[in-house]
Amino acid sequence: MQIIPIRDLKNTGDVERLCAEENGPVYVTKNGYGRLVIMDISYYERTMQKMYEAKAVMEGIEDVRAGRTIDGDTAINNIRSKYGV
Repeated sequence: MQIIPIRDLKNTGDVERLCAEENGPVYVTKNGYGRLVIMDISYYERTMQKMYEAKAVMEGIEDVRAGRTIDGDTAINNIRSKYGV
């Protein structure tokens, strides 16, 4: 985990390089307290994808708990009749 003071943001090239090397978030402090988090765009996109996938799994678990499921044979038959397969 990298922590840098806010004044270091002036060196944009160095900060960009640090974000790419860290392959994770870089925490920015102001007066010794956490203020910002910056990260490389590829890390951000991977993180957002993981969050989207986790949300989809949680929604699926909730569907199972709430009884909003059907068995596999019924699902296949519904698909076949819908698409004429």
